[in-house]
Amino acid sequence: MIKIRKSADRGFADHGWLKSFHSFSFAGYHDANHMNWGNLRVINEDRIEPGTGFGTHGHRDMEIISYVLTGELAHKDNMGNVVSIPPGDIQRMSAGSGVMHSEFNHAPKETTHFFQIWIQPNEFNIEPSYEQKTVPPASKRGRLALLASNQPDAHSVKIHADAALYAGLFDGDEQFAMELREDRRFYVHLVKGQLTVNAQTLSAGDALLIEKESSLVLAHGTEAEVLVFDLS
Repeated sequence: MIKIRKSADRGFADHGWLKSFHSFSFAGYHDANHMNWGNLRVINEDRIEPGTGFGTHGHRDMEIISYVLTGELAHKDNMGNVVSIPPGDIQRMSAGSGVMHSEFNHAPKETTHFFQIWIQPNEFNIEPSYEQKTVPPASKRGRLALLASNQPDAHSVKIHADAALYAGLFDGDEQFAMELREDRRFYVHLVKGQLTVNAQTLSAGDALLIEKESSLVLAHGTEAEVLVFDLS
């Protein structure tokens, strides 16, 4: 089963300082048909205006991932982390028993464009933790690079969830295929450009919800960047 979710069908919120597209129900956007996909709970595509951001707020029992496309995201939390997340880095915060943090765009002129992703954990009330790594662009060129999983490699972060997140860059003749377990769910989100996924042509912001399929084929990209989730 493959179901397309068009970019225009997502929820949208314009707060002035923040413009956010919601792939799943979030805050004031509620869609009973799009509450989650497997243990993937949130994909918010956010644009934060210069000099603004999210003030200190709390989370618990959620794996929270940030992936920056342009600009930089300043992160501060009550675990003592004060860091900047540049484009290409992958950041993971395990909220566990409870964490407080803030996120800001301190640039005077540039909008910060990033994805915030929430994945439901399979371990609860754990000690909160933070991790950030740089993913080399070459590792994503024409193939999928692991960004996050419960069995990470040198360039990916560890999440306390039965899930994996990959990213790839595709242009021209670049093509990549992978086998899928039919007892898993998969979610493909096109970050930018155009890309054909299992014969479905996607434009930026489009997504595919996949289950009971045996393979995934990514091809015919035009300056495409894609996120692929393997989910329970």
